[in-house]
Amino acid sequence: MALAALKLGREQIRVAVLSAVVSTLAYLGGSRFTALFHGASAGVGGLWSMISAVVVLQATRRATLTSAGLRVLGTLIGAAISWFYLSIFPYSLVGMTICIGLTVLLGQTTGTPDHARLAAITVAVIMITSAAHPTLSPALNAALRLAESCIGAGITVLAAHLWPEVWRIQR
Repeated sequence: MALAALKLGREQIRVAVLSAVVSTLAYLGGSRFTALFHGASAGVGGLWSMISAVVVLQATRRATLTSAGLRVLGTLIGAAISWFYLSIFPYSLVGMTICIGLTVLLGQTTGTPDHARLAAITVAVIMITSAAHPTLSPALNAALRLAESCIGAGITVLAAHLWPEVWRIQR
């Protein structure tokens, strides 16, 4: 791409600042919240909250709100399936594979295929966190990942509504 073709104007700077602020606030909110319950996975909590914030941020306020709802629903599905599995069995690659498949299938049947893929990532995060922290209860693990997703989505929705001007994200 030619350097002359790059567009850098006020709108691009505003979108970059909004994205950076939302990401930072989501990381801080998620990590601090998780630290209250399980300090060892606070970094994962911040990262998961930040990922949710970035995924939820869309080109319009309305699209951001819709994306937030679907993100939370997908996370709830992935967290519930992971919690159920980990309540019965310990982490295993085969178990994670099955849970991801079930999560995507459920997302497909509920009409949210794009967010079903993100729900599958929820399963992976919960399962890998469980493997890294085997003493973390499945219920707390799943509840924390759901809460972190809600924190990231909520911060993004709030920021989108407080942002003073019309904004667009170039995708």
